[in-house]
Amino acid sequence: METLQYNTKRKQLIIPEYGRHIHLMIEQAIAEPNSDERNKKAKAIIGVMGNLNPHLRDVPDFQHKLWDQFFIMANFDIDVDCPYEKPEKEVLDAKPDKLPYPQNHPKYRFYGNNIKKMIDVATNWEEGEMKKELIYVIANHMKKCFLKWNKDSVDDAVIMGHLDELSNGKLKVAASQLPLSESSDLLKFKTKNGNGPKSNNSNKYRRNNKRKRY
Repeated sequence: METLQYNTKRKQLIIPEYGRHIHLMIEQAIAEPNSDERNKKAKAIIGVMGNLNPHLRDVPDFQHKLWDQFFIMANFDIDVDCPYEKPEKEVLDAKPDKLPYPQNHPKYRFYGNNIKKMIDVATNWEEGEMKKELIYVIANHMKKCFLKWNKDSVDDAVIMGHLDELSNGKLKVAASQLPLSESSDLLKFKTKNGNGPKSNNSNKYRRNNKRKRY
């Protein structure tokens, strides 16, 4: 009596989306000693694979992708005539280069890396009205970031000290631009096109109308 076979005890599928039958067909093609018959079986398998993905028929290089997947499921161990360049196992197994991860640990994390980048850019600008305005914008943005981290008010002198420290003494807000923007103005949520928090007056009006119905 033939016992039941569980998938957990079977050979692991390389591309599970195609199912076990496609993998078995490819194994039979690999075991085929006759070159002509092996090529016929390979083309027939490609046809079946295409029928399993009819929604991809209009995708560019669809056949090319099918052949690549065919060789991958064959573990690159099959000799057949392919209309495209055969994929290389070494290229598929190659690991991508590691992405560089920023290792800087800013002293004042509540400002974020963007503030430091803005400060670095500003230090390289030529002296003039544009640089003066940029420094003022940076200082106000620093104050806004500080207030988001600490809801209490912050003295402009604290922001000036941090700006001086982060820029190594190269950036200073002009005396004519002081004081900086008020804390309440920086934290104010300005609505655009009617978006944002709305007044509860309209809701109260609707509730009152409902109550007055007889």
